[in-house]
Amino acid sequence: VRTSPGQTVLAFYTATNRSDHAITGVSTYNVSPMKAGVHFNKIQCFCFEEQRLRPHETIDMPVFFYLDPEFAVDPKMRDVDTLTLSYTFFKVEEKEPLPAEDEAVKK
Repeated sequence: VRTSPGQTVLAFYTATNRSDHAITGVSTYNVSPMKAGVHFNKIQCFCFEEQRLRPHETIDMPVFFYLDPEFAVDPKMRDVDTLTLSYTFFKVEEKEPLPAEDEAVKK
């Protein structure tokens, strides 16, 4: 995604559960280089909210963000022309499967 400081961006991350059972997890985000993270502003994000994926399900998860306009004038950012936004998915303890999920696995 290409953007400019102050411009809002809506991006989607795709996640796929490749297993034969439902998985619930939480995603955390990281911005690199780390020094640029202070200028990254999330407006809306799937991170820190539990996401449940059924067996073999693929979902698109939105993140709405912008870079603070101060990024353009911050002398510490002179050498930064690329930011990377990444996510790590952490599995959380599973609850008992819902009946509909049990049926989906059996089919």
